[in-house]
Amino acid sequence: MFMRNIRILLYVGLIGCFFCQSIFVYSKAKKYSFKLIDLKCEGLVNPLGIDSRIPHFSWKLKGDGLKEGQAYYEIQVSSDSLLLMQDKADLWNSGKIKSGASVMVPYQGRPLSSRSLCYWRVRIWDFKKQVSEWSPVARFSIGLLNKSQVHGEYIGASIEGGQICAPILRKKINIETVETAFLHVNTLGYHEIYLNGKKISEAVLTPAVSHLTKRSLIVTYDVTPYLKKGENDLLIWLGQGWYKNTTYGAVYDGPLVKAELNVLRNGKWKVLTKTDNSWFGRESGYSDRGTWRALQFVGEKVDGRILPTDLSTQALNQMEWAPVVTVEVPEHIVSPQMCEVNKIHRILSPVSIKKLAKSTWLIDMGQVQTGWFEMRMPVLPIGHEVIMEYSDNLTKEGEFDRQGESDIYISGGREGECFRNKFNHHAYRYVRISNLPVKPEGEWMKSLQICGDYQQTATFECSDSDLNAIHNMIQYTMKCLTFSGYMVDCPHLERAGYGGDGNSSTMSLQTMYDVAPTFENWVQTWSDSMREGGSLPHVGPNPGAGGGGPYWCGFFVMAPWRTYVNYNDSRLIEKYYSQMKEWFKYVDKYTVDGLLKRWPDTKYRDWYLGDWLAPVGVDAGIQSSVDLVNNCFISECLGVMSKIAFTLGKKEEAEEYATRKEKLNKLIHQTFYQPNEGIYSTGSQLDMCYPMLVGVVPDDLYNTVKEKMMVVTEQKYKGHIAVGLVGVPILTEWVIRNKKVDFFYQMLKKRDYPGYLYMIDNGATATWEYWSGERSRVHNCYNGIGSWFYQAIGGIRPDEAAPGYRHVYIDPQVPNGLTWARVTKESPYGTIVVNWELKDNLMHLQLSVPAGTTAIVCVPDTAVSCKMNNKKVNIGKKIVPVEKGDYDFVFSLKIQ
Repeated sequence: MFMRNIRILLYVGLIGCFFCQSIFVYSKAKKYSFKLIDLKCEGLVNPLGIDSRIPHFSWKLKGDGLKEGQAYYEIQVSSDSLLLMQDKADLWNSGKIKSGASVMVPYQGRPLSSRSLCYWRVRIWDFKKQVSEWSPVARFSIGLLNKSQVHGEYIGASIEGGQICAPILRKKINIETVETAFLHVNTLGYHEIYLNGKKISEAVLTPAVSHLTKRSLIVTYDVTPYLKKGENDLLIWLGQGWYKNTTYGAVYDGPLVKAELNVLRNGKWKVLTKTDNSWFGRESGYSDRGTWRALQFVGEKVDGRILPTDLSTQALNQMEWAPVVTVEVPEHIVSPQMCEVNKIHRILSPVSIKKLAKSTWLIDMGQVQTGWFEMRMPVLPIGHEVIMEYSDNLTKEGEFDRQGESDIYISGGREGECFRNKFNHHAYRYVRISNLPVKPEGEWMKSLQICGDYQQTATFECSDSDLNAIHNMIQYTMKCLTFSGYMVDCPHLERAGYGGDGNSSTMSLQTMYDVAPTFENWVQTWSDSMREGGSLPHVGPNPGAGGGGPYWCGFFVMAPWRTYVNYNDSRLIEKYYSQMKEWFKYVDKYTVDGLLKRWPDTKYRDWYLGDWLAPVGVDAGIQSSVDLVNNCFISECLGVMSKIAFTLGKKEEAEEYATRKEKLNKLIHQTFYQPNEGIYSTGSQLDMCYPMLVGVVPDDLYNTVKEKMMVVTEQKYKGHIAVGLVGVPILTEWVIRNKKVDFFYQMLKKRDYPGYLYMIDNGATATWEYWSGERSRVHNCYNGIGSWFYQAIGGIRPDEAAPGYRHVYIDPQVPNGLTWARVTKESPYGTIVVNWELKDNLMHLQLSVPAGTTAIVCVPDTAVSCKMNNKKVNIGKKIVPVEKGDYDFVFSLKIQ
């Protein structure tokens, strides 16, 4: 007993000594006052299977102790995370680099190759020589970059296994030891992966879109946590999606997959299994009912008599399986997917259930949403069919507005059956359920919102509830439209990546969300869609013809530049500059006497538009307007090409494009200006503001043209917005540059047709396709005003010379009637915050500038004095430069 007590005392004493020593060590340890967050590789978080051997790294700085931002950085990259913990970087140790760069910093270490699995971390020093702690360890892997490196064959279900349009393919695998394992999946169509009965990812409707006659995508998964020692069941559940004969001329009537499972042994990847004729398949109970041409997406039929409810090995063994078929697929590019997957981000429940007739019910989900419908079924007779139709609208009479979207569920006659979409989706607010003999309960049904797994990067709120409602509707709409690595015109009727719609809303979308990876994928589809001679379609990817004009094709020029400006991501302008030049050769082919004229329709492109879907009373189809708008757009593209060339170090080409722009502008003015009336072409808002925006209007005429446009707006259009898809972002940019905030504010405040409040007052929860509300009620026509809330009211304007918000201008424009605004913008360098409020003759402006960003605060025109953080500031130059930090400005304004 005595010895036992002695041991206890010694044990307690040792613990005490260790505790005291720990306190002493901790007290002498380095205390870090700032840290690194939001680590990304190629704009993605811990991406597996990227498409480059030279990845780019990004990080953000956070902490009050950071002095003046980053002065140096050090990056370590290793083949093993444990090596980093030992301060060993066997792939790359950058050393201490003098640089403030923290966005898209390129890898410069040992050559990487396909399947390389890498771990990295970073630390930085500030200008006071304080060093951060190392960031958390992040990882990335290089994908399969060469088609010859992809093992396996394309396989699909055979007709012996039943319907082949959404089959389950199966392979049993024996594993002696569980090791790091990656599954590379290349599908023509959609896929979901299951291992030992569990879905290995939250991803849905995977992969992203691609131009399937030119390219298909590989998605890489880490399946290590789902494997077990012994026998494993690998299931690949396929759906056709876009891979159909009616869209891309599919060579097989069902979806196809090529996949391989790799394990990492002794630092080398080994192929554990691959797709071949040793796999088995069977029908799943799902089938696709649409052609996936415009207006023909329809929906799915789910047969509960066939649908497996248990994917365990025991259950699978009791099913009948048939050998798969191998299929020869035409040669095409196979490359890694470089954008986020889709996920379910929000769930809505019904707000009302109404009986329409016997066994027919109308469900209102309260808000239009893009995604899936889910419904728990009551016990019904075997073979009983329940029909679910979808719409984004009710008619003026309150009737269900049929839009051609519907699903069918066939009962298996069991308890606990549930319908849920899997390889198709809808955009809807209302569901009409037919042939359901019992009233559905609210808890039976869910609307599952699907969008890309990107982050929202901006918030806006002000003293005007109408502006808040318009802003929120636009921000929400764009989330409904952006998924699968592109942005669509509407998610239900056409699902097309129209370049005009994209051009119209790129600045709004890229302001409000972090979608650089989305544009990486989307612009790639445009590159793959280019035809011989530089001809471009109006839709990317391009499964069929779509209407549009030069403004649609030129998305291929504008989107890469805007992605560079908004994210400091130069990959797109570097990768596609040569193809942009090819497109200009096509433009030159149809240029007559210096002006672009109509080019021919093709099988993949039709129409030749100027503006599109302007309000009633504005004839945007008059030829002179079409020609003016399109040549102004070419002028804008020439200016962008000059800036791209200059950024890429091609000074002579930059000067050539600038000279071409100047000559074109003079010709546009000579051709379309009518001096007797002081107007361009028809004198519409777009015909007047576009020449001003691109520099066509001579300096001595600018004020005349400006005042004429504003007078016409008031007298002819009664102060309303009078533009369509093309005109909305152009008018928006013009009012921002010209600080015509009251002019625009009063347009937005109109409650009658046409206007955003007219939509809201008539039940809109997303923006419409037509100002009048025809056809689609979730659409991309009029979202181009989104940037105004941030650049005008919030006053946060990016500087193209310092992209990615590395340098910004803070210049809020305050319309009469607004008393305060609170705006945030999450930039690649951190969060910019602008809060302003008017009190009597004072304007209080609170500003937060993140590390890595500098700003110029523009003094209001009516300011007579200024204090910054309670210290008087000289406002003679009308600007106040600031760096990282929090600032409290008080401007004394002249009473007017």
